[in-house]
Amino acid sequence: QVQLAESGGGLVQPGASLRLSCVASGRTFNNYAAGWFRQAPGKEREFVAAVNWSGGSTSYADSVKGRFSVSRDNGKNTMFLQMNGLKPEDTAVYYCALRRGQYSVTFRNEYEYEYWGQGTQVTVSS
Repeated sequence: QVQLAESGGGLVQPGASLRLSCVASGRTFNNYAAGWFRQAPGKEREFVAAVNWSGGSTSYADSVKGRFSVSRDNGKNTMFLQMNGLKPEDTAVYYCALRRGQYSVTFRNEYEYEYWGQGTQVTVSS
């Protein structure tokens, strides 16, 4: 069983930056592809970014491309989401997720992931 814990959320003003972290425990982290999703109030959960097992392949939702960057440190069992130029529409609970497999590709559909964290709140407001 894999356990995930997100951190780094908070309340920031538009244009600010935040760095989210997702720490995994219980299994070898580099056996998993990983992703970030978010859910705003009254909306469905949506894809944000994904990274393959090695960190060599990444993908992003169009809404965050050029502002967010996903990375991972397999030695520390940790995935990161660097968020720059935050906008009010980025306000949501952010979740990290894992999928078993050393694939060269990334995964953008939430149903492709097996393990989920509890989420961390990001609020962008002036």
